Amino acid sequence: MKRRLLSISTLYPAAPARPGFGRFVARQMEALAARGDWEVTVINPIGLPPPPFGSAGRYKPLAAIPPVDRSGPITVHHPRFLLIPGLSGRFNPWAITRAVLPLARRLHAEAPFDLVDAQFFYPDGPAAAKVAHALGLPHAIKARGSDIHLWGDRPPALAQMRSAARSAAAVLAVSGALARDMAALGLAPSGGITVHYTGLDHARFQPVPRAAARASLSAGLPQLALAPQDRLAVCVGALIPIKGQALAIEALASLPSDVQLALAGTGADDAALRARAAAHGVASRVHFLGAVSHDVLPVLLAAADVMVLPSEREGLANAWIEALACGAPLVIPPIGGAAEVLDRPAAGRLAARAPAAIAAAIAEILAAPPAQADVAASAARFSWDVNAEALAAIYEKAASGR
Repeated sequence: MKRRLLSISTLYPAAPARPGFGRFVARQMEALAARGDWEVTVINPIGLPPPPFGSAGRYKPLAAIPPVDRSGPITVHHPRFLLIPGLSGRFNPWAITRAVLPLARRLHAEAPFDLVDAQFFYPDGPAAAKVAHALGLPHAIKARGSDIHLWGDRPPALAQMRSAARSAAAVLAVSGALARDMAALGLAPSGGITVHYTGLDHARFQPVPRAAARASLSAGLPQLALAPQDRLAVCVGALIPIKGQALAIEALASLPSDVQLALAGTGADDAALRARAAAHGVASRVHFLGAVSHDVLPVLLAAADVMVLPSEREGLANAWIEALACGAPLVIPPIGGAAEVLDRPAAGRLAARAPAAIAAAIAEILAAPPAQADVAASAARFSWDVNAEALAAIYEKAASGR
């Protein structure tokens, strides 16, 4: 019997405003639906300030997102909820529930669901718990990292998260380390926390000979001009303080002049990072690539000698797995599931979030670079098929009350 899932996720792609936002969540849901044993409907609530602010400035593109998108393999609904930037965090689960519940009731009446899930623990988790309760259904919640490490330090949010976890039929975490952090915060239901690793599209992310990848970059990233002798470190992530690009820039200053650093991403820290590069005398060696398309990203990673991401917090970053699959070893801090990913020397090095430690780890890899195939082998265990198979089994158990 085919099961029906209602997935509530604030983290999800939405055209035309943010087509790449939460792409990994969409890929997971699509992989689950492709199996044929679960039919998936997604509700992606869009937070907007009250008029006229909700249709102006940086929120104007969000206002253009259609109420429902049936263009892909999964139908995605985009109801709006009231958002007060910087103030409404503790009330967002209530606002999301208020916006989502009428739609969820209608969809459930048309074709009953078996399970409600949340793809982010906060604010999605408490909202999903309330919607599931109203529909008389079990619910599941998945934690991904920042939802725990950020909101878990805020008592009003933590209280709501604990309540949602206690009533959950399943609670998932993207790494064992994150599951332990959640348990320490009181977010483990009686059935415990299930570790559910991310997936990977191996057809897209695979090793390409580094020289060939660099040659093809001239078309996709003409602004990244490398000399034949240059060695390339790539940092993939939004340009925001918690991702730690500033530390990578400072580390670059103590590395040989043939080491280049490419930053793939956009964000509020752009100007500050450019100033940091100039202050450390490495402005000509730091390349700001902006948003890199999903088609070009694998080529960039295959062209890299190392991928460095000195994040303050992560659960288990998809960027880590994608880099490994393309043959780029990692230099990352001992946070989240980092030790679970770096399970062999070829995969890279754990380095403290300090410029000297990061530089030393990069230098060690560049001095004895592992073969791309050996690096890629460390990502072989991650796939969307494996991810979907595990998720289907977890959700079947949750839906049937076993």
